[in-house]
Amino acid sequence: MNSENKIPAQKIYEDATRLMNNAHKELQQAKKNGKFYHDVKHLQVACGIAYLATIKAINGILLLRNIPKPKRHASIEYYQYGLAQVDKKILDSLNVAYRILHIDGYYEGFNHMPTIKSGFEKAQFIINKLKHSI
Repeated sequence: MNSENKIPAQKIYEDATRLMNNAHKELQQAKKNGKFYHDVKHLQVACGIAYLATIKAINGILLLRNIPKPKRHASIEYYQYGLAQVDKKILDSLNVAYRILHIDGYYEGFNHMPTIKSGFEKAQFIINKLKHSI
């Protein structure tokens, strides 16, 4: 781990935390209806923000491990490959967050509360891992 990357990683952690707070606020606006969210627009925005927070946190983790970022836009495969070298539990959490938050929640508008909650929990797990790595 490179100590000169701790300050940028701390900033990344703060950004990821701010984004997750925003995602939770947006999710509250989606209004619950039984085990489903009623307002899909707010749900999709919340999932998109939570996924962005997840990616920011992973960028911080990979920065601390000196895994270089690609010159072009990073794909999910880049993150999966990088995390496979770092921590399999974080990789598993990324895969769940990617599927639930990015694909199901953001793109598909999947509104089942327990499923979305598990995606948010995996995102928070990754953010917490970054915090404990700094």
